[in-house]
Amino acid sequence: MSRLERRYRHLLRAYPTDYRHSRGDEIVGTYLDLADPRRRWPSVADAADLVRGGLRQRLRAAGASDLIPGVRLAALLALTTATFLAGFWTLVEQSPPPAEAGVPVFGPFESTGIVAWLAWLVVAVLALVAPGRPARVAVAGAVLATVAVLLADPVAGLPRPPLLVLVPQVALGVLALAVDSRLPLPARALPIVAAAGGGAFSGGAGNQLYWGSYRWTSELLLPATGVVLLGVALLLGVGLAMRRDWRGGWAVVALLTPIGLLSVHILAGAVDGLAGAPRPTYPTLVGAALTVGLLGPVVLPAAVALRRRTRGSPDEPCPTCGTRR
Repeated sequence: MSRLERRYRHLLRAYPTDYRHSRGDEIVGTYLDLADPRRRWPSVADAADLVRGGLRQRLRAAGASDLIPGVRLAALLALTTATFLAGFWTLVEQSPPPAEAGVPVFGPFESTGIVAWLAWLVVAVLALVAPGRPARVAVAGAVLATVAVLLADPVAGLPRPPLLVLVPQVALGVLALAVDSRLPLPARALPIVAAAGGGAFSGGAGNQLYWGSYRWTSELLLPATGVVLLGVALLLGVGLAMRRDWRGGWAVVALLTPIGLLSVHILAGAVDGLAGAPRPTYPTLVGAALTVGLLGPVVLPAAVALRRRTRGSPDEPCPTCGTRR
């Protein structure tokens, strides 16, 4: 056995055991036939293809083959939410505190957050006009820009938006990387419409209520956005479930982490409220965010495991082809 074949077989472990036994030789043989004889390592594309194929087969074996379409639906909702917030915060950045206040600013803007928000507005445009790889690259760039802004204060001493604002944006962006590249035009237009709506909301009713501050807006806007996102996901889940389409349910599960991070102010307030605290303390906010961040990613594999345990018995015929499982 050559080194290349051995390494392909290591990647084949992504597939379920029974599938490897029945189809493993065929799969590895196909990759070896297409590979350059001088190659010693599988290409990145081949490795990614094998892992994706293995994941699909494992989900199919668990009765959760609709998980990936559900995650893609969640990615579209996450991207739409992220661009709405970017449109809102972009206008907030246009209203820095007056110079006599002595508060540090970033040029004509309130903070370095303007860099991240503009990157997200670029994503909204590319999602409409260049779906697929260009849009995903732009999403990855916007996530990196948001992380860079998050590090602006401790590394460069520059003003940045609160963590309460930046952390949910990163979570939404990571999920948005899974957005489908074959969306119809109305779905592709959702991010840019949401960005325009966020800007209009910020520039309209927002300024009359002193919205030109991250502190005020984050405490009011983010929990409301989380509630709306959860409500939309649940409505989609119920509507699709009525047609025996379970994508909406998986979308709700995938969105739990971003929704929890958007609502962390409410969650922390509920914890501190038990002790009579009028507002959540910083340690409670951090603890609530860490709890959501750690527990959220566990929910999805737990739901897959539950689906495996609760799906039909092995003797139940397949509803599509009629064969016994």
